[in-house]
Amino acid sequence: QAQLVESGGGSVQAGGSLRLSCAASADTYNWKCIAWFRQAPGKGREWLGAFYRGDGTPYYADSVKGRFTISQDSANKALYLQMNNLKPEDTAMYYCAAARSSRCPRSSSDYNVWGQGTQVTVSS
Repeated sequence: QAQLVESGGGSVQAGGSLRLSCAASADTYNWKCIAWFRQAPGKGREWLGAFYRGDGTPYYADSVKGRFTISQDSANKALYLQMNNLKPEDTAMYYCAAARSSRCPRSSSDYNVWGQGTQVTVSS
């Protein structure tokens, strides 16, 4: 059964860093796209970026470009989100998601499996 499990969330002061991990089950290894989303209280799910496994290309939303870095472990297909210079507005539940499609969509409805999420809280 396809499964994703996030870890690495926590509380940090503004300007700090966190690294999130997303462990992927073997059932997802052949899926082409795996992405990071976040959802703050009272807001919709926001696409942060994705890793296209077809050619190893990462993609980023403009809102996090330059601060967040997405990478994948080639051996176990785990996905990482390195977050630097965190701001209070980055406070949210962070999710990884995988899509069977041959591209990396930005809409949450195009993703087929989701992790349970990990909370990130940034204080000022």
